[in-house]
Amino acid sequence: MSGAAHAIVGRPGGSMIAARFLRFLSACAVPVAVGAVAASAGTAPCLAKQWVEPAAFPVKPIRIIVAYPPGAADDFFARSIGDQLEAFYGQRVVIENRTGAGGLIGNTLVSKANADGYTLGMVGVTRLITELMRDPPPYRALADIVGVAHVASITNVLAVTPGIPVATASEFARYARVRTGELNYASLGIGSASHLAGELFTRALGIDAVHVPFRNLSDSFVEMVLGRVHYAVFTLPAVLAPVREGRLRAIAVMTPQRSPALPAVPAIAEFGLPEAQFDRWSGIVAPRGTPRRVVEQLHGDIVRGLRKHALRERFVRQGAESMTESTPDGFMRLMQEEYLRYQAVIREGGIRREW
Repeated sequence: MSGAAHAIVGRPGGSMIAARFLRFLSACAVPVAVGAVAASAGTAPCLAKQWVEPAAFPVKPIRIIVAYPPGAADDFFARSIGDQLEAFYGQRVVIENRTGAGGLIGNTLVSKANADGYTLGMVGVTRLITELMRDPPPYRALADIVGVAHVASITNVLAVTPGIPVATASEFARYARVRTGELNYASLGIGSASHLAGELFTRALGIDAVHVPFRNLSDSFVEMVLGRVHYAVFTLPAVLAPVREGRLRAIAVMTPQRSPALPAVPAIAEFGLPEAQFDRWSGIVAPRGTPRRVVEQLHGDIVRGLRKHALRERFVRQGAESMTESTPDGFMRLMQEEYLRYQAVIREGGIRREW
């Protein structure tokens, strides 16, 4: 027992105080080297903080929530990434399809999940659109999450009915501008990504056109082939077969560069309409508050998987490009820029869902 402790024992109730004092000294004990550093800094050794190694990650299965059913593009991307992470970590990665309400259910679950890195979301443009189209918003599209990795981008194609005598976007622009108000365009529903893509193109042309929403893709194709619907902006995988079969005519891809899948089709920027570009991006996010080191680890391993040749080829066959140069902050900036762009189109176009 130290001299100080002996002195305390001599006082009333001293034995209990001395015991507490000794427990305090024991709890504050640190290695001599650490104590010496603390003392040289003018701090008592018992106040020096011990470094604690962060817990390993992951130590249990990870789940990736997808707001769409199996077979959808985001589901394909999530499963591709999940396979890579399982191989890297030796832990299961469960793909949880939480569908319904145009993506509302799955996106809300991502927003409300624990911020521990074990629940992630594969999200796309509809996460932003769904929040913008509902009042009050069901979740905070950006404030509830942090970006982890921009996984893929899918090319969109401007397709027209073969009944219109045009072969390029420039010819279509001249054709449409003398028929403003007479043409219409298809989408997969009010407030869908194809609706916003069609609206952006229509506004870029400076024309009026009627929006015709459809419940499914096949019905829109039938009407376009018959010439009752004039144009639409759909994803490349959706239109590739009817374009190759000659049932629809692709006159531009809505990207800065041409697509390897349709190398003869010019990019919309080549026609001087860069504001009509529309990117169907998808990426992994985590609930806000997820530790940064976990976000960085997940990002690094996701990108490592995306750089594999076999995975890149799988994406290309789906009409998608793997995004191997993304960063968590860069992906967040992309979503912020897209949010403002969609917000302007929805407000200025007076787009409202019909529930």
